[in-house]
Amino acid sequence: MKTAGLPGNAERYSLENVESDEASPLRGRRIAFLGSSVTYGAAAQGTSFVDYLVKKDGVVATKDAVSGTTLVDDTPDSYLSRLRNLEPGEGLDLLVCQLSTNDASQGKELGEVSDSFAAEDFNTGTVAGAIEYVIAYARDTWGCPVVFYTSPRYDRARYQQMVDLLGRVQAKWGIQVIDMWDDDSFNSISDEQCSLYMADDIHPTKAGYLEWWLPFFEKQLEMVFDRRAAEGT
Repeated sequence: MKTAGLPGNAERYSLENVESDEASPLRGRRIAFLGSSVTYGAAAQGTSFVDYLVKKDGVVATKDAVSGTTLVDDTPDSYLSRLRNLEPGEGLDLLVCQLSTNDASQGKELGEVSDSFAAEDFNTGTVAGAIEYVIAYARDTWGCPVVFYTSPRYDRARYQQMVDLLGRVQAKWGIQVIDMWDDDSFNSISDEQCSLYMADDIHPTKAGYLEWWLPFFEKQLEMVFDRRAAEGT
């Protein structure tokens, strides 16, 4: 994949130049975003789709993202360690969690989906157990639904296995997944767009977050809340 270089971080994509959409249906939604470098915006000077959602759509966001961290709970700054310390203030409407590419690159054990729905029963030393723990903890602590999001497609068979695993978790828990990995339309960008939108195989630029990711996330998050409203939850 070509690298983006300066064009992806040009002034035209800066957060300050994004106009607010006062009519956004996401305005005022309290959403926590848990993740690693992609959620943080490591290749975009710390600006990610989360920050654009705040500026354009008025999302009240808690952004907890640390580069290099994993879902598997084996370090002090793992997803789960930070989740347990998360204090979003007035509660949450939604928790959005990144399916971390670091678990794939570091070869973390995948594990299996359990038969239990109790947080204390999950093996958080595995990807499966960590994912299930996130869902159970959010429901028990804030009474809010959880959405996981995947990375767009890149050349990593291990991450494909994680996406497949997430599908099995989804079937058990009934969560929603923002699936950029399997969406052929989303992944059908030109080489020129790819050079602009991506700094490397995994990390978007500001242009990538603003022009490519943001419209997709806006639509997907609106669908999450529409579904909740239809179900009366």
